[in-house]
Amino acid sequence: MRAPRALIPLLAVCGAAAVVVTAGAGAAIEHGPAARGPALADAAEALPPATVNAMTWNVCGDTGCPMGERPAELAEEIVAETARNEVGGRRVTMNAVFLQEVCSGHVDKLRATAGLRSWNWAFAPSRTTGGAERTCANGQGRMGVAVGAASALSDVEEVRLPSPENHGRSAVCGTATTWQARLCSVQLSSTRWDDDPRGEWRGKQIGRLAELAAENRVIVGGDLTERPESPALDPLYREFAECDQGPGEARSGAMTQQDWRGATVAKTDYLFISKTAGTSCGVPHAPVRSSDHRPLAATVRFR
Repeated sequence: MRAPRALIPLLAVCGAAAVVVTAGAGAAIEHGPAARGPALADAAEALPPATVNAMTWNVCGDTGCPMGERPAELAEEIVAETARNEVGGRRVTMNAVFLQEVCSGHVDKLRATAGLRSWNWAFAPSRTTGGAERTCANGQGRMGVAVGAASALSDVEEVRLPSPENHGRSAVCGTATTWQARLCSVQLSSTRWDDDPRGEWRGKQIGRLAELAAENRVIVGGDLTERPESPALDPLYREFAECDQGPGEARSGAMTQQDWRGATVAKTDYLFISKTAGTSCGVPHAPVRSSDHRPLAATVRFR
């Protein structure tokens, strides 16, 4: 069972114009066939309504994770989660997913999986000192973030985020042409002693993500490390609506991070969405044994 959230009417977006920094063209970004289209900021003011069933999930895909040594099984679990989510008390099949701590090998397996072969995928790696791409210790290629959609993805880019030199972070973004929505998957710096224990870098990263509000339709999904009440998240709550934030200005939501027993301990996973949309949210009640995070799913209605 999922913890349903009522449909939340959302107000008009008020983000100012912004520029997204794009990584240089190269192997850092992987994607399926892309249909190039106009930038969302240049799209017609009256877009047709669209419904997106989106899921964000930190799948914990490397060695030391619940299924880090069983990559084929983890890929199967990701596929299963796209089909068995409950949102608002009903089962919903996802048509967009945002993955974190995922290996490029997992994404390759998803591309080859029946039912997802028609999807398009984009991947961006985490980076080490000097900009080298971080690798997964289980032989599954590179570690990073991914976005997948049952839509063509145009204007795919790696958005480099301000980061400590030894733990470079990026968002990977693409425009789902079917819905004319900008989709971005991200994992922010951790609280580890050698990463960002005081949160200085996360604050800068969140500021960069908030710039995406200049787009017409946006969904940002990811593991942001911070809890909802953190002032560091103020720019995102100001520019977007979070799908599970509760009524009015409440900042809450079902917890998604689990301890070793499978009990939830904090909400660190989010779906931030343009305020012009309506949304409802769901998180599993039962422990998820394949990761140390539970997925967060939403039905997003762009009007």
